[in-house]
Amino acid sequence: MIQVRDLSVEIGAHDILRGIDLALPPGRITGLVGESGSGKSMAALAIMGLLPQGMRASGRVDLDGRNLLDLPERALCRIRGRRIGMIFQEPMTALNPLMTIGDQVAEVLRIHQGLDRRAALDHARDRLDRVGLTAPRFPLTLYPHQLSGGQRQRVAIALAIALRPDLLIADEPTTALDVTTQARILDLLRGLVRDEGMALLLITHDLAVVAGIADQVAVMQRGAIVEQGPAEQVFRQQRHAYTRALFAASTHQPRLVLPSTEPQPLLQITGAVREYPLPRRGLTGRRESLRAVDGVSFRIDAGESVGLVGESGCGKSTLTRAILGLDPLQGGGIRFEGQDIRAGRSMPRALRARMQAVFQDPFGSFDPRWRVERLLAEPFHLTGRPRDWREQVAEALFEVGIPGDALRRHIHEFSGGQRQRIAIARALIIKPRLIVLDEAVSALDVRVRAQVLDLLAQLRRSHGLAYLFISHDLSVVRQITDRVMIMQKGRIVESGPTHAVLDRPQHPYTQSLLAAAPRIPAEWQAPAQADKAATTPAPS
Repeated sequence: MIQVRDLSVEIGAHDILRGIDLALPPGRITGLVGESGSGKSMAALAIMGLLPQGMRASGRVDLDGRNLLDLPERALCRIRGRRIGMIFQEPMTALNPLMTIGDQVAEVLRIHQGLDRRAALDHARDRLDRVGLTAPRFPLTLYPHQLSGGQRQRVAIALAIALRPDLLIADEPTTALDVTTQARILDLLRGLVRDEGMALLLITHDLAVVAGIADQVAVMQRGAIVEQGPAEQVFRQQRHAYTRALFAASTHQPRLVLPSTEPQPLLQITGAVREYPLPRRGLTGRRESLRAVDGVSFRIDAGESVGLVGESGCGKSTLTRAILGLDPLQGGGIRFEGQDIRAGRSMPRALRARMQAVFQDPFGSFDPRWRVERLLAEPFHLTGRPRDWREQVAEALFEVGIPGDALRRHIHEFSGGQRQRIAIARALIIKPRLIVLDEAVSALDVRVRAQVLDLLAQLRRSHGLAYLFISHDLSVVRQITDRVMIMQKGRIVESGPTHAVLDRPQHPYTQSLLAAAPRIPAEWQAPAQADKAATTPAPS
């Protein structure tokens, strides 16, 4: 049993955590849910002894009768990785960009088990295979930047489970993963808990994931646990008002009424092809290529919201970079507002200003040296900086739920969800015609996600915006898009009106995505949510 008792964290005169009590028994999964900034990740860092400088922790974190809060750093280093492992929320910042994925997983084995490099790499190969990064497509020699966001997250999971720790802390481990990969990862974590008898603390904002895997649930608000107990009991009773608000937000539907107009083509893609060379097999082997985008054609009309769904690595992000003029095509073409988009050639500022993007990794898309004020004003170089640019920046932050005092802060001072909201504000500030949203709400908790989806719907109605909404979350795609396209291995295998495709899928791959999507059991829902679910399609 790993026991957390009266855990509190302070910085100066401010309380970050207040009296946290958690029992983490072997072979059990505890879900920790709450809004972004509620203190979930801070609780995990306190357990690991990784609090930022200046923060003070009090209380007890007992492991084998020892209070980890009293141990020196040298003793904690022997525990981290071997006894307690952690999967961090943002894999690109958790992984070393200068080391191959094989060496990073092997490093844990070499440090804690004293294996030589060859033996450690053999074990690393096994761990990567277990999380779906199988050879030969994913050799040990790849670097993190050569992988998609979901693939990097799987590397982080392989690293954390390398030594099968007694306690595994998973901080949003499936946020960047598509539903089929998410199902495999959750099955893997569930199997490790069962087979190895380890405890799992799962930090997530996805209530459906918690319903499907957790034995017990703790709900966190403003640094304190406001409700906890067996998962089914918490889901059924929802005793605290904050718990009820989280559940209400998880089924929220944005209201959108658009004026009927004649379709006007905005973005047209015809036969797009993008290939990448693969490593040679041996000195004399023929160099092969991977076709990441294979003859994709579609169009988006002005004011239309179109979803693009598929597994990690299916080519969604590659296609996005081509649309934005960042990646060249080997075949086909892309036209935006009647003009060709060709990577490698100068794109007129006026045209680029009418197309903005929100990327999957919010931290990686910002310059960490700049303050938020300057980060949000960056797109003005395309349109000219107005005199009231500071007022516009503050208004954009207010619209996405970030307080005005954030203007003078740096991006590392925010939680993952807050960074994503700032990224959305930056994309909106020059009011483009098309916004490409690549997993734009995947890092947001359910209440903030509901607010952002409402904001996107409002801006679409008031400004005539069009969206290309790339996501693995089928419930979000259902809420925000008019049409949806399903992508598999570089090809569009099914497309049509969103509700028609998700309610009556025709292609086997679409059916497998829907089958893998987590759901809250109808019988677990509180009466108000159960009545609502009975009159609306089941979330996917």
